[in-house]
Amino acid sequence: MSSTINLGNLSVSVFGESHGPAVGTVIDGLPSGRELSLDKIYDFMSRRAPKKDGTSTFRNEKDMPEILSGFYKGKTTGEALCAVIRNNDRHSSDYESISSLARPGHADYTGYVRYNRSNDLRGGGHFSGRLTAPLVFAGAVCSQLLEKMGIITAAHIYSIGNEKDTGFDPVNVGRDMLNTVKTRYLPLIDETADERMRAAIDKARENKDSLGGIVECAAVGVPAGIGSPTFDGLENRISQTVFSVPAVKGIEFGIGFEAASLYGSQNNDEFYIDDKCIKTRTNNAGGILGGISNGMPLIFRTAIKPTPSIAKAQNTVDFIKNENAVIEIKGRHDPCIVPRAVPCIEAALNIALMSYFC
Repeated sequence: MSSTINLGNLSVSVFGESHGPAVGTVIDGLPSGRELSLDKIYDFMSRRAPKKDGTSTFRNEKDMPEILSGFYKGKTTGEALCAVIRNNDRHSSDYESISSLARPGHADYTGYVRYNRSNDLRGGGHFSGRLTAPLVFAGAVCSQLLEKMGIITAAHIYSIGNEKDTGFDPVNVGRDMLNTVKTRYLPLIDETADERMRAAIDKARENKDSLGGIVECAAVGVPAGIGSPTFDGLENRISQTVFSVPAVKGIEFGIGFEAASLYGSQNNDEFYIDDKCIKTRTNNAGGILGGISNGMPLIFRTAIKPTPSIAKAQNTVDFIKNENAVIEIKGRHDPCIVPRAVPCIEAALNIALMSYFC
């Protein structure tokens, strides 16, 4: 089973299961002759890796991609870029006792129905967050190609539970800020939020529970005129790709839902000329008008649900025996997926943006 997203001339397929031998991706449509640094790809992917500080799962995967095609002597060849990432730390026995129980918040039951009782239920199978590893590989590749065109992207933890970070400056977010936040262990603008967020995660874990949050993402250097109206707008492509991350439950661009409570005079971004460049004084639209970039920073936020695998007892059903049941999930799970979701959302943005240049 594989999943494919087609974005203009670019397509990205993701394949594998959480507890299979490997997961991987095929990226088709990339321009040929573009240099790629494998070290930069590894650095990008390391940001998704589990933290060793109690904020994430203890599953320990190296996530070293093995490139099978499309890359030779440091450059893309024009052939489909295919990479696999081995699953070396599988504990499949954790799922034997609950294989017929529908874990609340998971796709066990829906996958069971959709795939005629044949889907791999271990660790969520193809529905697992493990499949974000190849997505991040694809995003890491696109990040380098975008950077060569002067486009820089980054994301940070906007909130975890009720604890919040400072948001990006929607008008003046700079390249230095974007590059800096990517180097931080917990990607935060206001590093004083670190302790509060860790405390909130610890409390959830101690209560056998989990927390969700919001990831904010930005891109600078995107020229005006990128995108299309109606079905193929910039928001459309970004949203479609962002929703490939299993934990995503919502997205808003600019001030998003807040716009619904404003007058038009408050929400509109007024234009002006600055050194012969057309800009807006505010950026409530998030850098997009009519599905097309307007040259301002591109800003959006994504809602990440709490990790559904929790140790607390929950009511469910046995979909084989067709009877009610109680489940207590054991194994290695993130008490909060938000820190590891940050590079995933950034990767999705990179893929969507790169599709306009292929």
